[in-house]
Amino acid sequence: MAYSFNHPAGMCPECTGIGEEMVLDEDRLFDVSKSLRDGAILFSQFSSGWQTYIYQNNSVLDPDKKLCDYTDDEWDFLKNGSKEPMKVEIRSNNTGRVDKVDYEGVVPRFYRLYLRRDITKLKKGLQEEIMSLVHHGPCRTCGGTGLNPRALASKINGYNIVDMLGMPVSDLAPLLDEIDDPRGKSLAAQIKVYLARMVEVGIGYLSLSRKTETLSGGEAQRIKMVRNLGSSLSDITYIFDEPTAGLHPADAEKIGKMLTHLRDKHNNVLVVEHSRQMLSLSDYIIELGPQAGNNGGEIVYEGDLNGLMKENTLTAQALKKRIVLNDMPLSWHDGFEIHDAHLHNLKHIDVTIPKGVLTAVTGVAGSGKSSLMRYEFPSRYKETIVIDQKPIGTSIRSTPATYIGVMDEIRKIFAKENGVSAQWFSFNSKGGCPICKGTGQISYDMAFAEPVVVTCEECGGHRYNPTALSYRYKGLNIEDVLKLTIGEAYNFFDNAKIKTMLRSMLDVGLGYLTLGQPTSTLSGGEVQRVKLASELKKSGSVYVLDEPSTGLHAKDVELLLSLLRGLVNNGNTVIIVEHRLELIAQADWIIDMGPEGGTSGGEVIFCGTPRELLKCNQSKTAKYLKTCIA
Repeated sequence: MAYSFNHPAGMCPECTGIGEEMVLDEDRLFDVSKSLRDGAILFSQFSSGWQTYIYQNNSVLDPDKKLCDYTDDEWDFLKNGSKEPMKVEIRSNNTGRVDKVDYEGVVPRFYRLYLRRDITKLKKGLQEEIMSLVHHGPCRTCGGTGLNPRALASKINGYNIVDMLGMPVSDLAPLLDEIDDPRGKSLAAQIKVYLARMVEVGIGYLSLSRKTETLSGGEAQRIKMVRNLGSSLSDITYIFDEPTAGLHPADAEKIGKMLTHLRDKHNNVLVVEHSRQMLSLSDYIIELGPQAGNNGGEIVYEGDLNGLMKENTLTAQALKKRIVLNDMPLSWHDGFEIHDAHLHNLKHIDVTIPKGVLTAVTGVAGSGKSSLMRYEFPSRYKETIVIDQKPIGTSIRSTPATYIGVMDEIRKIFAKENGVSAQWFSFNSKGGCPICKGTGQISYDMAFAEPVVVTCEECGGHRYNPTALSYRYKGLNIEDVLKLTIGEAYNFFDNAKIKTMLRSMLDVGLGYLTLGQPTSTLSGGEVQRVKLASELKKSGSVYVLDEPSTGLHAKDVELLLSLLRGLVNNGNTVIIVEHRLELIAQADWIIDMGPEGGTSGGEVIFCGTPRELLKCNQSKTAKYLKTCIA
């Protein structure tokens, strides 16, 4: 029998395997300071019209009594209904006709009439009112598992399928060893091969039921690695884009072993990387540069690592440098207290986050860093500003110029110069091509295939109409200006407000981006620095940066460190969840989580200065830092 979320034999009949349903927020449905006659039920269908008779004209509830004065029995009767069948008289205002209907509690009636049916045929206003009273929650029938009771009752050695899928992979593997039934033993052996590979690449803390959209980019990439490791094919070319991004050196070491294993099986392995560890494993290195953007795009070195060390490229310079410890960390006297943090794998920990200094939260993958700093900390200190790498815009209309606000000023300058409305310089308004609506492309729906996107024939991909493109400022039209890099635009404009906005982007090392580049094309590290740019002049704030060095060259890490120091010097508190040893070594305070990932993590194993960290024998961060310091 196939007990699957997608198979009729296994799926929950109520939620059809999704595991979720719309759940009524009961607290939003009642105003306990009012009586039923005064509108205590905050849903129009139950507080006006014929349905009000059910609640105001029954023999149990006093319609003029405030809900806050109800007894427990009266509350239960109002919300959940009568334990015995009861009829309520309903009188028509028009004809005087009297009918008797069954009494039904507010909650079950709401579910039956509005959540267990298709409400799309109802008036839009009523649909919006219904949705304002509900939220997505676990299915009450299957408890969020997506499976029916028969599937959940099927167990192997006391565990059902949900139990096993919910375990960390490192805990599940030993349980499969205990299966001795011939029908399952061979299948368990095949599964164990993949589980072992997940542990090998450092994601043994994940569960098999973990939703893919919740995985980090690095975790998703390692899942793909596990799948390909099992292939018996050779002469395959694999391209890995920063496979160690966001990984602790201990986890990066595991990735290195996996990559060399792929190579030794007679495959071509190409790795786009900044990691010192990966470079040291490479047989051949190609460095691009010499700078970024328009100043890059050239091959500045080809050869092995020994040859690179004799060169003077940016990568060679970085490799020759030893990591320097911060032996003069800023002192602190006050901090943010966190008590009994137990989200995910956190083991009811207590920890203090210093105020006014640069703190690095470190530890291997799955040790609890993100649970502590991305979720527990902001939930307790609402003023926290989390700067992550989530996209700042997926639309082609979202650009660095629009995000930092400089586009509005550019439109004003063009409008003043040409004596026309600023709307002519927006591809969302008068200036946009009327055919493609300012996108520069046309998308054709191909029914069951992916849509076909072609360049707009009307504007030729320029996005603006001819009239908009005829207006100029200093010899350039609006399209020409959007093609300028931020560095070029800084020199092009004389306007002080524009220069201030662009200066912040230059300060975070993004001078190579063009003003009109869609933000959907930016890397995670670039997105994070764009967000950081808008915060540089502020003071008195609390910032949490999640892996700010991801995707950065060592030269860019130096720039990032100076920016973080600038934020601290401006009177801000800065906390980085980080693996790059260069940044960790320069922090004022370090909180190291571990000792391992998943169920073997979730503890604070060290708090102190970088120099003190070196004495912590339990810390894997200390182990790798010792090998790199000057």
